[in-house]
Amino acid sequence: MDMKENLTMLTDFYEITMANGYLEAGIEDEIAYFDLFFRRVPDGGGFAIMAGIEQVVEYLDNLKFTEDDIDYLRSKGIFSERFLEYLASFKFACDVWAVPEGTPVFPHEPLITVRGPVMQAQFVETMLLLIVNHQSLIATKASRIVRAAKGRPVMEFGTRRAHGASSAIYGARAAYIAGCSGTACTIADRDYGSPALGTMAHSWVLMFPSEYEAFKKYAEIYPENCVLLVDTYNVLKSGIPAAIKVFQEMKPKRMGIRIDSGDITYLTKKARAMLDEAGLQECKITISNSLDEWLIKDVIAEGAQIDSFGVGERLITAKSEPVFGGVYKLSALEKDGVIEPKIKISENVEKITNPGFKTLYRIFDNATGKVLGDVMTVDGEVIENKDGYEIFDPNAVWKRKRLYNFHAENIRVQLFDHGRQVYDCPPLDEVRKYCQSQINTLWDEMLRFENPQTYYVDLSQKLYDMKRELIEQHMIEG
Repeated sequence: MDMKENLTMLTDFYEITMANGYLEAGIEDEIAYFDLFFRRVPDGGGFAIMAGIEQVVEYLDNLKFTEDDIDYLRSKGIFSERFLEYLASFKFACDVWAVPEGTPVFPHEPLITVRGPVMQAQFVETMLLLIVNHQSLIATKASRIVRAAKGRPVMEFGTRRAHGASSAIYGARAAYIAGCSGTACTIADRDYGSPALGTMAHSWVLMFPSEYEAFKKYAEIYPENCVLLVDTYNVLKSGIPAAIKVFQEMKPKRMGIRIDSGDITYLTKKARAMLDEAGLQECKITISNSLDEWLIKDVIAEGAQIDSFGVGERLITAKSEPVFGGVYKLSALEKDGVIEPKIKISENVEKITNPGFKTLYRIFDNATGKVLGDVMTVDGEVIENKDGYEIFDPNAVWKRKRLYNFHAENIRVQLFDHGRQVYDCPPLDEVRKYCQSQINTLWDEMLRFENPQTYYVDLSQKLYDMKRELIEQHMIEG
């Protein structure tokens, strides 16, 4: 699905009824600030991966209401003609800031902030959430799987199990950002440059009288890169022997086998021994079949002889936890140039929002280059790089960390200035390299799949005081 097509009406209906309501209430031009953030890392992980910014930019840069859109809304009988006239001449006029794609991110951080007329800033909620929730979810899952593979290539093979066409395409894109070596999704290669990879299905083998004939014909057609699927009948008794015979006769430039069923550890150990005995030490072994980070981690620990993985349904659907949980909340209003912070209160502490227009700083240790924590500040605040600076544990304010020899970086960039795009999205390969470089700044303890080290995401004293004062204003006796 091309974001350059008109997706303006891909929105929750209440975004449109609220926009009409803002106009009828006479507050359509009030300047509002909205933050997009998430509350919890999927799968209990230590961090998530930001993804989808290129599609956010394309969506916002192509917002427009067509005559058909307006005719449809008129047919609902609930929208004023003044509102419909406004939509006919709609022009996006907001400021937008975001964390770049490929950045490790943490709960409650403002991944995207939209500032502008409330009608517009509110309206874009649905699509921004749809894009970021999906791609960040898949990138986060892919990162876990890639890390479990310990340097072995991971291919994204989930197109046929994805939840629709756009999920397959953008899922492949997100997986590549997070470190997958390529994808089975051809259109993702054509449109975004995630390398298309693939060999054969069992149907190819079944089309020929024998595995040997099927493999030989494939080797004749693809002598530069010949990977043979060896589990159509019996991996050890017929599949691998036929592959060995073809490799010895045809001598393809690059050769490999793929196993898609059975006991992975046992079969790959036996396969490696058979291939090595035949003098085919350069032949690679690829494994597929309902893999995820846990199974990959286990078979490697068991000594499985695997050179690369093909991961499908459990990656492209993030099967273990298929919801990212991003939300979009009003954080401030602006009147006559003065920002008035807003806060959402809840009995569920996790759902109390961080008010105001904020800047997000990441703090790095100068000696190691590793991250020490993040600090949200009121916009305009500067973190002084002075020894003894303190940040607090997000889950226990009594636990603090003193920082020495560090520097702080604002990790957000501006995407739009009054509706004008001011950010050039980098090529996907650059985003992928950036993602790996940023993951390398995390401490090993944060990379654990279970009970990762808690990352410090602190509020500046000024922001903390602002939040506390707003909470106190809304306190009621229970």
